[in-house]
Amino acid sequence: MLAPVHDDDGAPFWEYAARGELRVQACADCGEPRFPPRPCCPHCQSFASEWRRTSGKGRIWSYVVPHPPLLAAYAAQAPYNVIVVELAEAPRIRLVGNLVSGPGAPLNSLAPDRIRIGAKVQVVFDGDGMPRWVLERP
Repeated sequence: MLAPVHDDDGAPFWEYAARGELRVQACADCGEPRFPPRPCCPHCQSFASEWRRTSGKGRIWSYVVPHPPLLAAYAAQAPYNVIVVELAEAPRIRLVGNLVSGPGAPLNSLAPDRIRIGAKVQVVFDGDGMPRWVLERP
């Protein structure tokens, strides 16, 4: 399995995720949320930031179901889904992840025909703090 790259700007995201919290960086001056994390606010150019907890709710904005050939670390799990989730409280923020049947379920645990654009989802975290998504109404 591939591991996320931890940089100085994004490290807090992964620290919160390891605790089961979905947080996004926001400007401490103008309040605008931003993702991916970065040192400067793209709206007001402030360097002040904070990490806001979200509800972990969103909707599927887009998705794809990759099939082999793939990166070797993922080939055995194919076909699986990759979804883009628009966060409920920050619609301009979209996170990439996987839709699974439940917490701790494998990437290919949900049939691709169950995925719908606009479906409501909720974040769940697996054992290593990786955010995944489940349907709000399975």
